[in-house]
Amino acid sequence: MSTLLDVFELFRNEWEMILVSTSEHLFMSVSGVIIAILIGVPLAIWMTKNEKLALIIQTSINIIQTIPSLALLLMIMIFFGLGYTTAILALVCYSFLPIVQNTYTGLQNVDRHLIEAGKGMGMTPLQLLLKVKIPLAMPVMMAGFRIATVVSIGVATIATFVGAGGLGAVIFRGILSTDDVRILAGSIPAAILAVSVDFLLKWAEKRSGVHLYKARNH
Repeated sequence: MSTLLDVFELFRNEWEMILVSTSEHLFMSVSGVIIAILIGVPLAIWMTKNEKLALIIQTSINIIQTIPSLALLLMIMIFFGLGYTTAILALVCYSFLPIVQNTYTGLQNVDRHLIEAGKGMGMTPLQLLLKVKIPLAMPVMMAGFRIATVVSIGVATIATFVGAGGLGAVIFRGILSTDDVRILAGSIPAAILAVSVDFLLKWAEKRSGVHLYKARNH
């Protein structure tokens, strides 16, 4: 109980530092996921058109995913140096798997009868993609975005090792000084951030599923 009181006291005395660290953490995590979405979604769409390419891309992403996060950070740092760029690129790499896999799976599982119906109505391939395939695949895609964001928030805690700051810097300072209070002061906001984002994206995922259900029944 006394430790928690000490944590709240630290929050009260150093709230500006905690707020800045949380903002940096959120910026890195969200930036990594957004870039991964911008690259991963078109990549998954391309994969649906070529099965051999899909296998190569999936294998490559799986290999990247097996690299320990700290090792990946250090590998990227060799080319891009210290700072946000290295951290964000590492988060992009770790966000790829759920985003690409879920988008690819969602698009592949779209009801073929609906696609044929769209073709019968004279839709172009682009119209089929934007008006049929992506809307129907959206609940599965949203699940991938949610998983990627939560993973990104967790991995971002080690961004401090490449000078990118975030809540990992608070935790690392606590580890160096064997200060449990400071470790908790960095860990608690990171956990709250992950749970809050997970809750919001899960809600958005359910909403997209509800809209899809209504659309199918109309």
